[in-house]
Amino acid sequence: MAIGTKELAVTELDSFENERLAEELKKAKAELFNLRFQSATGQLENHGRVRQVKRDIARIYTVLRERELGIRVTPVAEPAKKASAKKSSTKKTEQAPAAAETKEA
Repeated sequence: MAIGTKELAVTELDSFENERLAEELKKAKAELFNLRFQSATGQLENHGRVRQVKRDIARIYTVLRERELGIRVTPVAEPAKKASAKKSSTKKTEQAPAAAETKEA
């Protein structure tokens, strides 16, 4: 089995949307920066964690690239729910300023 975080296994990454993958990538890069900083200052306790985080970053990049090439399918089940929720909330926010304008007049 490959070294890495169990939460970021390839099967888990397949279920993430591209936005979530970008967030995970950002967090992993920040963690790698902190680990390198700790290593440079002599405060790093677990040296194997650097390797794990590097592999997680590579795994995320691989999934993103495979999606670009069409090898992997991007999950699209949730955007339909979000779109309908945004429409109803947009109507409410559009009505609120209109109501405020009529009260002022």
